[in-house]
Amino acid sequence: MADIESFIADRGRDLLRAAWMLTGDAHHAEDLLQTALAKSLGAYPRLANDHKFEAYLRTTMYRTYISWWRRRSWRSETPSAYLPEVKEAEQTVELRLDVMKALATLPRMQRAVMTMRYVEDRPVAEVAEALGISEGTVKKYAHRGCAALRESALLQEV
Repeated sequence: MADIESFIADRGRDLLRAAWMLTGDAHHAEDLLQTALAKSLGAYPRLANDHKFEAYLRTTMYRTYISWWRRRSWRSETPSAYLPEVKEAEQTVELRLDVMKALATLPRMQRAVMTMRYVEDRPVAEVAEALGISEGTVKKYAHRGCAALRESALLQEV
């Protein structure tokens, strides 16, 4: 179990950030990551290579997110805006919140593709494999997502 604990210590922050970008809420992101970890924990001994386990875990996380989105029960509450006390961080936080709001307007698959491609900087092939769609579909969703974000009123000042 020490190996899995060191993996979580090393990669947990990046995984949590990816979950937060999907859900738009820190608490839901923690729930999503914990659920994905619980589902994936049994595969850890089989996937001794941490890179393979991380890919497996991320795939589980994205598929769990899509499953939750379909149920919509977890979306019944809207998170409130977080305002930091530090003045310098205020603009950065506002921009992040605007990006999150704009991402939230995208359809679920476009949002997942945009998060994986541009937030996590994953290659097209990896995104396609993780989401179970073709590379052409990933490119289509990325193109449409970028176009929608360019037109978003939330990001017009950026």
